[in-house]
Amino acid sequence: MAGQDYAHRGLHGAGRVENSLGAFEDALARGYGIECDVRRASDGRAMVFHDADLARLTDETGLVAARDSKALGAIRFSGSGETIPSLREVLTLIGGRTPILIELKASREERIAALCLSVRRVLEGYTGPHAVMSFDPRVARWFYRHSPHTVRGLVVTEDEDKALPGHLRRQFALWHGRPDFLAYDIRDLPSRFAAAQRRRGLCVLTWTVRTPQHLERARAHADAAIAEGDGFGGAAA
Repeated sequence: MAGQDYAHRGLHGAGRVENSLGAFEDALARGYGIECDVRRASDGRAMVFHDADLARLTDETGLVAARDSKALGAIRFSGSGETIPSLREVLTLIGGRTPILIELKASREERIAALCLSVRRVLEGYTGPHAVMSFDPRVARWFYRHSPHTVRGLVVTEDEDKALPGHLRRQFALWHGRPDFLAYDIRDLPSRFAAAQRRRGLCVLTWTVRTPQHLERARAHADAAIAEGDGFGGAAA
């Protein structure tokens, strides 16, 4: 997944809503890879939406996981004529024209296996470049065991956890998940942990690149940027 910068939740802003088909169309038009978020609907379908709750981006309230895919697909983003897309709709739109990073989102009470299966079902037969990733190492572990051909990543943030216990937790997540790449918090770069994995041959992507300074740091310490706004170096709105 190196050598290609990614539009974080599509190329959104200036009237485009994150994780919308329009945002993904704009990313395609600019030649960027695409990063999106996926949650599982109550009927087991994979829907493209970041938050656990509908309130921030729509005029609805309540959990995404409590609605079925038909109901979710009818909900419009606030101030937009677009509706919440399914992962299948997004992959149909992309059609293999650019790489896609699929971040799996789950609450603690949700079943990881059910979420992973909802994504794998959609990916069956999709031949375009793609990868899955998650903060939860159980996601990478599930794909390692049940879909080993799928490229898988571990999303990492050190945040306030830079001491020895945090280092050990990251080592355990790496061992448990067996990812093919890391998606690292730009705020943590440069990082000894990330650099060590990079020396081992693990590809390191970084998020969320939002400024030219972030992009410069990404170029120095990572293999690709997951960016938005000014993080494209002034090339995107």
